[in-house]
Amino acid sequence: NVAEALVVVTAVAQGLVLPMSPAQILWVNMITAVTLALALGFEPGEPGNMRRPPRDPQLALLSPLLLWRILYVSLIMVAGTYGMFMWEMAHGALLEQARTVAVNTLVVFETFYLLNTRFITAASSSRRGLTGNPYVLLTIALVLGFQLLFTYVPLMQKLFATTALHASDWIRIVAVTSSVYVLVEIEKYWQRRRDARQSATISR
Repeated sequence: NVAEALVVVTAVAQGLVLPMSPAQILWVNMITAVTLALALGFEPGEPGNMRRPPRDPQLALLSPLLLWRILYVSLIMVAGTYGMFMWEMAHGALLEQARTVAVNTLVVFETFYLLNTRFITAASSSRRGLTGNPYVLLTIALVLGFQLLFTYVPLMQKLFATTALHASDWIRIVAVTSSVYVLVEIEKYWQRRRDARQSATISR
């Protein structure tokens, strides 16, 4: 949601045309904010949950790590979504096509990040991380199916001012959006290394 807001704010701050129309923003919220989030409700418990110490009730709900992660991921998504929109416009695409690319970029970004967010610091680049929750895979397939309807069905094109995309457009979208998965996994790795160093220091 922060990424969605920042995409719009970035355009407004620079006095440029919005990369997504209000109706398209509503579509993204309806499809991703609800559908993808529900998949995590079926997430199995992580190993060692019951061995963790109780959480201090005085602590803020959003820890510094979570606040950092929200900002980090939002900036990646904004750069990719806004960058794809500007690239399309710079190469002579019509506004409808550029916006269709931008919406699909943001949605695919969020589907990749769903895999990351199954674990806060543990690696998601494992068999369990990728396939351990079948509801996540089912939800991703459902969301991508909705996006195909959004992009190619004439009624949806009329309602949301979208246009059909070529295979080359999808290749660019996947190439850009997969970056969030890689970058967050790298960030998790450094978080784990930092935590290990801190634990070693405390134990001494």
